[in-house]
Amino acid sequence: MPIYETLARYSDLSFEAAFAVYLLALVLFVAEFAAVRVRRTAPVPVAASPSGSAVSADAPGRIAEPPRREVSDRLGRMGISVLVVALILHIGSMVLRGLATSRFPWGNMYEFVTVTCAVGVLAGLIVLRRPALRVLWAFALIPVLILLFIAGTVLYADAAPVVPALQSFWLPIHVSVVSVSSGVFLVSGVASTLFLLALKAEKRPHTRLARLVQRLPDARALDRLAYRTTIFAFPLFGAGVVLGAIWAEAAWGRFWGWDPKETVSFIAWVIYAAYLHARATAGWRETRAAWINIAGFVATLFNLFVINMVVSGLHSYAGLN
Repeated sequence: MPIYETLARYSDLSFEAAFAVYLLALVLFVAEFAAVRVRRTAPVPVAASPSGSAVSADAPGRIAEPPRREVSDRLGRMGISVLVVALILHIGSMVLRGLATSRFPWGNMYEFVTVTCAVGVLAGLIVLRRPALRVLWAFALIPVLILLFIAGTVLYADAAPVVPALQSFWLPIHVSVVSVSSGVFLVSGVASTLFLLALKAEKRPHTRLARLVQRLPDARALDRLAYRTTIFAFPLFGAGVVLGAIWAEAAWGRFWGWDPKETVSFIAWVIYAAYLHARATAGWRETRAAWINIAGFVATLFNLFVINMVVSGLHSYAGLN
């Protein structure tokens, strides 16, 4: 068997192993989430002081702390360790595929989605490193696993050279910037979705949803997480659009031609710009801004799947046929 076929086979095995380990990490994070105690103010035992006033039997004048979440912390630390192993396998599958094809491994939708998910996990490891935010992995890993499943089944393409139009030094530059920004947008979209659920639970505190959301960080913390990750990803995404225009001029003789991919990319950029503006505007900075952020992520997914797989254009390089 030729060496490139062997490397491609090991790449596929590493991808499958990464998916299985990600699934195990999700189970651990869900178990951690279930083990988290809902924070409540505990009643303070009191005793009579010599002067007749009531004081705390443990620490006068202080509110009793909630019980330590030893079980959930242990599960969360195990989940992070397993997640790191999964990410190493994930990155290994991309490296092996690149060696098998003698090119950067993001020349079709399978490879692009794989890279984007890896970036999303890496971004999550950075921004969700605090124990208070670690429970968000129980939700952030769900879209990652869904995207990886679609990539490994519907979008899978054999390791092979790219079409001549993509054989350019602009490919790794343009696609890597877009994939990094898309991966960070994934974290932002999950945070905004949970923020909206947290606000809804605050208005109906006695529902099952409220009891579930009380295990999450504060709604304002989720909103700040979505905002800060979007601030990081937004200029990167804009740079990716600009770099794509420069590549288009070199490949097709024009910077911009309102190709479907270009058009929807511009629309997504405008939506994210509107989110950042709304987030800083009184009256819009909560639910309305969060919905705009979610709309931006939906536009990104639409651009990835519908435009590449349904609409015909100059950017139709899905690698599915």
